[in-house]
Amino acid sequence: MDSCIGETKLSTPDSKVEELSQKVGRNWPVIGKARQTTKAQLGKIRKALAKDEKLDSLDRSIVAFGSIARDECTSGSDLDWTLLIDGFAAATHLEIAQAITARFNDARIKPPSPSGAFGNLTFSHDLIHQIGGENDTNRNTTQRILLLLESLVIGQDHDAYERVIRGILNRYLEEDTSFLTPSKYKVPRFLLNDVVRFWRTMAVDFASKQRERAGQGWALRNVKLRMSRKLIFASGLLICFSCYLQPSEVMKNVAFRPGEPFHPLVNHLRGFIGRTPLDIVADAFLSYNVPAQAAIKLFDAYDEFLGIIGDEAKRTELEDLNSSEAQRNPTFERSRRVGHQFQEALTALFFDHPGLSELTREYGVF
Repeated sequence: MDSCIGETKLSTPDSKVEELSQKVGRNWPVIGKARQTTKAQLGKIRKALAKDEKLDSLDRSIVAFGSIARDECTSGSDLDWTLLIDGFAAATHLEIAQAITARFNDARIKPPSPSGAFGNLTFSHDLIHQIGGENDTNRNTTQRILLLLESLVIGQDHDAYERVIRGILNRYLEEDTSFLTPSKYKVPRFLLNDVVRFWRTMAVDFASKQRERAGQGWALRNVKLRMSRKLIFASGLLICFSCYLQPSEVMKNVAFRPGEPFHPLVNHLRGFIGRTPLDIVADAFLSYNVPAQAAIKLFDAYDEFLGIIGDEAKRTELEDLNSSEAQRNPTFERSRRVGHQFQEALTALFFDHPGLSELTREYGVF
């Protein structure tokens, strides 16, 4: 019979990943190295932004996404960022975004893809009010969900970021009638459905990009979809499920009524934002008494994944592979096996724990 993680008591480490590492007696050196690389890169980023005049303010925050927000930087990581604006639109905003770009270029910080959703301006109105419907573009959905699941303020001013985060959470909860019914489950369905939609959109866009780019970069995108993209999705499900499985004492005693604020639930969800997806998944393994072998399998796989994409030669090899060549390539085959191991561990987490399995069947499928 497999031992379960919650059986060992240890002093509180720096992160849930480190705590899990101690409890299962396993070391994940590449994950640890990535954390140190992220710390160094973040120092470089903030030094670049601190030059001359301040570029953020009470109505705008400079926010990063991607590997820097996940604490997973490697030598090949770029910087996905946006200037998040929560206030009146001004002509100077574009100039400020261009000044941020110039500072990052001067510091030789790798820029985001020019065809992506980053390296530009983002306005709060669309993020909060355009959820669903024809005006909710892929870019808008991407930035909104990533703000919740993998974002980090890299400038000095957090005010706009905090207002937007709470505005998005309130929007999801105020229109979620499931909290006003005597349902057994208290799970934010509106939010959860958008997290699921985002994951499915990433999967569909993967196929679209294959066609648009004539297969260029297929293998690296495939590996990331199996690993880091799937990790974001898993952490989003765990955040939503925590409202039922790990409610605060305040939430347990609140009966939500029409027109009343959802502050306890907003505060609960807000507590997850800013934590890394790996930290949230590690916390789930620790909290839900899942067999240690599943946690070892998942974090061993993710450690190996970071090792592959952090190796400049292997990353370049994957970037240059198209789908027809990938099946015969040893690096891609190794990455694919790692992806299968990662999926097996996620399956154990979401389907072998009674509470998570119940919610996964209830919300993750139908």
